[in-house]
Order: sequence, then structure tokens, then C-alpha cells
Amino acid sequence: MRETRADTTQAVIAALLLHALLFALMFIGLFWTRSSTPVSVAGSPVAAELIDANALSPAMQRTLRDRPKPVEEEIPPPPEPEDVAPLPQPLPEPAPQDAVAPPQQQAQDFIPVPDTENQEAVVETPTPTPAEEKKAQELKRKQEQVDLTEQKRQQEVEQQRRLAAQQEEERQQKLAEIRKKREQAAREANLAEQRLRQIADVRARQSSETSPSSGSDTASPPPGNNGTDTGLKARYAAALQEAILAKWTRPETVPVGARCTLQIRQLPGGQVMSAEVSSPCAYDEQGRRSIEAAVLKAQPLPYAGFESVFSRNLTLNFTAQDR
Repeated sequence: MRETRADTTQAVIAALLLHALLFALMFIGLFWTRSSTPVSVAGSPVAAELIDANALSPAMQRTLRDRPKPVEEEIPPPPEPEDVAPLPQPLPEPAPQDAVAPPQQQAQDFIPVPDTENQEAVVETPTPTPAEEKKAQELKRKQEQVDLTEQKRQQEVEQQRRLAAQQEEERQQKLAEIRKKREQAAREANLAEQRLRQIADVRARQSSETSPSSGSDTASPPPGNNGTDTGLKARYAAALQEAILAKWTRPETVPVGARCTLQIRQLPGGQVMSAEVSSPCAYDEQGRRSIEAAVLKAQPLPYAGFESVFSRNLTLNFTAQDR
């Protein structure tokens, strides 16, 4: 690992602090003195007198001669000097080096994983020359230009794909609108054809009724229900009842004779636009749905001969019966 300027600065500061600490210890040792204070003990001091040994009695002289000699204490040899560790010497100041990168402001983090790169090989690697650096920068710039061109190309392809998808969606919408218009035109043409046929039938019936060769009414009367009302409106209601009964299967939950009001929207010719049950109606939910479906199945409803009593919004009182 290369030594940085921050590491060098820290080493120099540590050496200066160590020298200052040693100098302070030496200066304090010069003024260190050991003061001995006399001990003050209570009582009178000890008095001693010098006496000539020859003036003593013979018994005292004999006692002095026979006294035991004091045991001489062996003085231990002076201890050998221990090996004292030398004082730490200041680290030499490193010579300043020209750093290409700016000095590191913060200390590097400790890396628990050892570096597998050979530092000697890194140190021995020659520093690239300005020409090599310029060449590397030129290659990097060209690579960035290539990447930018590829990115623009991908963006154009994506934009074209989105445009094609949008155009396809618009084309499908136009086709759907065209099909819808065609279906509507076909329905209108079918209705117009039905109307023409009905008009032709009415004119043929009228011409046959007014023909002088016909001595009696050859046209068959509209169906009835054996009632007492012989009006055209009653016969029209009976015809509607018979047409719906032909397409209806009475559910078991609907009793015979039960009545239900139907609201029918229709076009001239008997084409049903909608059929809904309204109040009052004695049918349950199953019976109501079944009678509405039967009205749709029975279209076109009776129309020829009932043009004068025809109504686009028709209210029919339906009576449940078995066929």
C-alpha cells in the first residue's frame, strides 16, 4: 500500500510529541530533590560518658573479654544491571514526494479481506506517459460516442415500434367502425325491405278487397281468443298473446292464468327493440326473465293488418297459458 501524505504528517506529529515528552521528563528530574525532615521524639536525649577500660574491675574486664563477637553480615553482591530498553528514537522525516492525486482528507477504512494484488508488481508498473493517457482518453471518448450512438439507435427503434403499434391500433379501430356501420346499414336495409314487403302485402290485400270480382271478403280475419270484443285493437292484443305463447315455456313457478304487464318497444314491421316486465306482475324472477326472452324470440311481432293500431311503445297484459 502506498504511503500517503496524511500518513507522513501523522508520523511527524507523533515523533514531535514523543520528543517533547522526553524533554519534559528530563527537565523535571533536574529539580527533583529528596528532603529529609528530622524526626521529633518526646523525652530527654541519651547521655554517654567515656570510661577507661583499665579502670574497670577485673570481673567487668573479664566479662568484656568473654563477650561474643558480633556476627558479620554478609554483604550481598551488587545486582547486575538489567537490560534497559533504549528510548524510542524519532522516526526520520520522509522525503516529500510528488503525488499525482490530491492528499486524502480522511483515513482509509480497514479492509478485513487481504489484498490479493501484488503490490510490488503495482509499484514496478511504470507510470503512463502523457501520450498514453491521451490515447486512453481518446479511446474512452470514442467508446462513449459509440455507446451514445447505439443508445440513440435503440431509442429510434423503440419509437418506431410504438408508432407502428399506435397505427395498428388506429387501423383496427377504423375497421371496427366500418364493420359497425356496415352492420347498421344491413339492419336498416333489412328493415326497409321488411317495410316494403309489408306495404306490398297491404296493397295487395286492399286491391283484392276492392276487386269487383270478389263477391265476399277473401282475406282471413286476424286471429282472436273467442272473446266478446271484436275491435281491431283487441284482435291485435290477442295476436300478440298467441305469438308470445308460441315461443314461451311456462315455468312451474308461474301458475296458469297469472297476469303480467309487458312494456315492449318495437319498430314498424314488428322488430322488437326491448322488452321489460313492469308492475303489476305476479311472476317470480324466473318467470319474468322467461317472458322477456319469449318476446324477443317471437319477433317480428304481428304487424300486417294492424297498422292502424300499431304503437312503438306497447303495453301488453300477458296471461300465462299452456300451449
